[in-house]
Amino acid sequence: MDLSNYQEPKPKHLKRIIWYIINRTIFYALPGIPLRTIRNVILRAFGAKVPLKGLVYSTAKIWAPWNLEMDEHSCIGPRTEIYNKSKIVIGKNCVVSQGAYLCTATHDISDSSHPLISFPINLKDKSWIAADVFVGPGVTIGEGAVVGARAAVFKDVEAWCVVGGNPAKFIKNRVLK
Repeated sequence: MDLSNYQEPKPKHLKRIIWYIINRTIFYALPGIPLRTIRNVILRAFGAKVPLKGLVYSTAKIWAPWNLEMDEHSCIGPRTEIYNKSKIVIGKNCVVSQGAYLCTATHDISDSSHPLISFPINLKDKSWIAADVFVGPGVTIGEGAVVGARAAVFKDVEAWCVVGGNPAKFIKNRVLK
């Protein structure tokens, strides 16, 4: 590998800097469910597609709000990291629990210059990403699927199943009562 000339594209660099400051100060200083609408207005001002009543905790770190789409009745929990160099789409009634890390970017290890590459993440309706889960680039979590705490997901997860571990493996089908 030769990283002597490595460069990462810096699209919307000024916007990123402004968002970084706001995400770590004003956004962070508006805790609790009663202030979620104000947080969502801030996210929308930076291009996020989030419903006003969606719940994004104030401690969530979002890399690029303009690459975030979240549907109704969904939640991005406390201390989550949304590293969305590509789109992250969160469906209806989804939960991304505390400490989860959704990562759309990696590096091309087959290229000696190690360029950054990214792929979108899609969480289908009614899916649940439990505490401290890592979801990698290009992954789709199927409708109603559950990813157990501390799992690492590198491949798509089928609808209505439960996975866990590192790497995440099928545990059982999810059946609602």
